[in-house]
Amino acid sequence: MSTFPEHDLRPAPAGSSMWHPFADMHAVKSSRTTLVRAEDVWVWDNTGARYLDGTASLWYTNVGHGRAEIVEAIARQLGTLDAYQCFGDFANEPALRLADEIARRAPMDAGKVFFTSGGGDSIETAAKLARAYFAARNQPDRTILLHREHSYHGTHGVGTALAGIDPNRVGGPFVPDVVRVPAFDAEALDRVIGTLGADRVAAFFCEPVIGAGGVLAPPPGYIEAAAAVCRRHGVLFVADAVICGFGRLGNWFGIERFGVRPDIVVFAKGVTSGYQPLGGIVAAGHVAEPFWDEPGRVLRHGQTYAGHPAACVAGLVNIEILERDGLLDRALKMETVLEQALQTLVDHPLVDHARGGIGFLGAIELDADRLAEAPALPATVMHAVRRNGALIRPMGTAMGFSPPLTATEEHIDLLVDTVRTGLDEIHRAPRSSLSNGRSAS
Repeated sequence: MSTFPEHDLRPAPAGSSMWHPFADMHAVKSSRTTLVRAEDVWVWDNTGARYLDGTASLWYTNVGHGRAEIVEAIARQLGTLDAYQCFGDFANEPALRLADEIARRAPMDAGKVFFTSGGGDSIETAAKLARAYFAARNQPDRTILLHREHSYHGTHGVGTALAGIDPNRVGGPFVPDVVRVPAFDAEALDRVIGTLGADRVAAFFCEPVIGAGGVLAPPPGYIEAAAAVCRRHGVLFVADAVICGFGRLGNWFGIERFGVRPDIVVFAKGVTSGYQPLGGIVAAGHVAEPFWDEPGRVLRHGQTYAGHPAACVAGLVNIEILERDGLLDRALKMETVLEQALQTLVDHPLVDHARGGIGFLGAIELDADRLAEAPALPATVMHAVRRNGALIRPMGTAMGFSPPLTATEEHIDLLVDTVRTGLDEIHRAPRSSLSNGRSAS
């Protein structure tokens, strides 16, 4: 059990002015789920209802909720050096130590770590660095960034441009020289680079397992073949490990699963298990070299809170827990448990198929005919499952799962049973209520 005290904040007013991300505020403003505490795989709302966290919040609570040792380390750090920027020649001990720990685990030689405040910031950093690297190598025309169908790389300017999920491109893209390629076709990637001209392409952004785009694992050999295409053309291979890193695929950055040594790794989320906002990139030695070994060359980029000492302390303790508790190995074991459990749902009339098998994450694809009748079906499923005590995420036409790495087989059984109960409620409801956008209750 957690040793830190119950939260003691006054309840928020019902008519809060808070604008939620990715939310229909017309609906949310009158119906919020306000969470007040959490422990391991469980969270509680302000009515006392308990939920099994089937998504590790937003893919990131890898070590579980309520780890007192992380909270206490953050508090100690705030009482010593609360905050200071890392621009120019400033640093702090936690940032220096965490950079070394991350670089030591990264799947590249002589890696250098550039901290940010989160995943979207890190994508911006990787894109700027890729272009700056080629400019430093007297190849300033190499500015094109490649991304894949179904990809998700955050919602900042570059991330919006790199969005392979079309609804996420609303309001953008504003970044030039961005080209989409098929998600799982290395030959198509090769053709696109050839058509564009390799001397114009800077980087290829690749999630080891596509996360928000539907939990789409790559077919055998695809990641390796795509990396080989990039090497052949001199294109930087950027592994987006924001979701896949820090244990989610059973290793530190996800990409190691495929034997690929990327030029840049992007990380966030699981680096602190969400206890503090933190992200960053690891640049391979050859990418960092122009900026580290040549005098006077400055990457004019950075975020105010990058390298924040309290965030970096959270990262250090989080890594200790991941190693001490064997959570990377546990993820490898539990990926099969989760996949097999999700497969038990494929007989349900609302489910088309289940996906999983590479990493402790998975999805169920909803039936296409029912989706055509009721486009809001994923949100309806989410709410029905929540009413029955579990939290899962709608992702386009699917429902996503990514529990904390501490989840047990019993937790997974309970999660899937709860999902089936929610699906049954919806299936029994009149179809007209679903087509009108109302969830079963």
